[in-house]
Amino acid sequence: MRSRTALLAAAALTAAATGTATAVTAPGAAAAGCTVAYTVQTQWDSGFTSGVTVTNTGDPVSGWNLTWTFAGNQRVTQGWNADLAQSGAGVTARNVAHNGTLATGASASFGFNASYSGSNAVPATFKLNGVTCNAGPVDPDPPTDPPGPGARVDNPYAGAKVYVNPEWSARAAAEPGGSRISDRPTGVWLDRTAAIEGVGSAMGLRDHLDAALTQKGAGELVVQLVIYNLPGRDCSALASNGELGATEIDRYKTQYIDPIAAILADQKYAGLRIVTTVEIDSLPNLVTNVTPRPTATPNCDTMKANGNYQKGVGYALNKLGDAPNVYNYVDAGHHGWLGWDDNFGPSAEIFKTAATTEGATLGDVHGFIVNTANYSALKENHFTIDDSVNGVSVRQTKWVDWNRYVDELSYAQAMRAKLVTLGFDSNLGMLIDTSRNGWGGAARPAAPGPRTSADAYVDGGRYDRRIHLGNWCNQSGAGLGERPQAAPAAGIDAYVWMKPPGESDGSSKAIPNDEGKGFDRMCDPTYEGNPRNNNNMSGALADSPLSGQWFSGQFQELMRNAYPAL
Repeated sequence: MRSRTALLAAAALTAAATGTATAVTAPGAAAAGCTVAYTVQTQWDSGFTSGVTVTNTGDPVSGWNLTWTFAGNQRVTQGWNADLAQSGAGVTARNVAHNGTLATGASASFGFNASYSGSNAVPATFKLNGVTCNAGPVDPDPPTDPPGPGARVDNPYAGAKVYVNPEWSARAAAEPGGSRISDRPTGVWLDRTAAIEGVGSAMGLRDHLDAALTQKGAGELVVQLVIYNLPGRDCSALASNGELGATEIDRYKTQYIDPIAAILADQKYAGLRIVTTVEIDSLPNLVTNVTPRPTATPNCDTMKANGNYQKGVGYALNKLGDAPNVYNYVDAGHHGWLGWDDNFGPSAEIFKTAATTEGATLGDVHGFIVNTANYSALKENHFTIDDSVNGVSVRQTKWVDWNRYVDELSYAQAMRAKLVTLGFDSNLGMLIDTSRNGWGGAARPAAPGPRTSADAYVDGGRYDRRIHLGNWCNQSGAGLGERPQAAPAAGIDAYVWMKPPGESDGSSKAIPNDEGKGFDRMCDPTYEGNPRNNNNMSGALADSPLSGQWFSGQFQELMRNAYPAL
């Protein structure tokens, strides 16, 4: 299994620039040990918001408290995902019911708002159950020499530029105001066999890799590829159906994965860091959209029965992972899909099954990606899953609907911890697609909702302005999210724009095509819904083209509603 110890060293370098404190205990250390990442996420004249992630590097603990002392006059005013108390400059954060158990390598994250004046220094010392954290060397097994070009590293995004797709860049720059973001890196989607060589005048895979070598120069560069062509693809939807039938697993292997793997193994490209995001919107369907679930579809029942999703993903991980400069990230849905108890654990088990099928091993998985091509908010700051109003938990509201998570950052970190308990690498990295989850503009709430009821509190304060979490197609009101960046939070390798902003999710009406893409009513703004969105309106934009095609109206709306604003 490949090692990711260098991520910890990279995180320490990041800490110096961002106010994040991280370190690890050496191998063979005492049974107690911990690391803490403390980040000031937002700061204004009189206050700030901080996020804290504590990782247990010692024996498992059941029940924890984390203590630190502020260097200035900071005062905690509100917290979430931990019970916080302050006496003088000293702060104690105790676990809440859902995060009290920390296995070895497991993490818990919480946050708080605080007031201050003057300076706002990062606390120097943290203690978990009385044990000092962040003690010992940063890297217990440092390499004797820096990794050479093409050598595997623990976070491919650390210290690297990311490839800007010139085709997307040109379309973005041609839009009024588009030059503000046209230099941002986005994913290259290989969504059918013909895309490997290039369809018509479009660039093929080698064209993109050759262009990446030019962009790379003397430094490091990441190329982001979306591997997206499973047999029976997207069994619960129609807009993104693919070219391969449910039984065409052999064609998937020999005509799609094998040619991609051969190109990626070419020594010409050995100096690139190639990130593959493997088969979005696939494996979770085998949990959520099969019999006896009310959301079951015959196509998903077929894919569960024939096992071709697991076989295809396992084969891709095995073949693509053979190249030492390829980093496989598997799709893990999003919190509005898998955040419920009966979806979360079973999906993690399915991910493990796929990662140990067709010759793949857990070591072929470098990490997971969440929120790909979706709209879930990165961080909801106005309410937490532990809040209640008049004795009613926010989990009972129509929006949260008993979910365990309210945003993608908390979900990604929790899914990472769960996967580690199943045997994945203890330093597994996560990616979060922030291309369309900014939810800025005039509709963005500036404060929590009224406490007249739990529903009013959540609906008035939530950034995600969708009608329902189940709405996924060309959502009205959405905005660009956080710009792509490396190592933005504990356990997160990068925020990425894997879905290129401005590329449609699906057509708002039936459009004949030769790409196997059907018409999904969830892309029709007049559609009144189905069990997957609790029979709500679709919230989709009108006049949208086929999935993957350029949608100028959406692109302009994403720029208008960007958060942070452009």
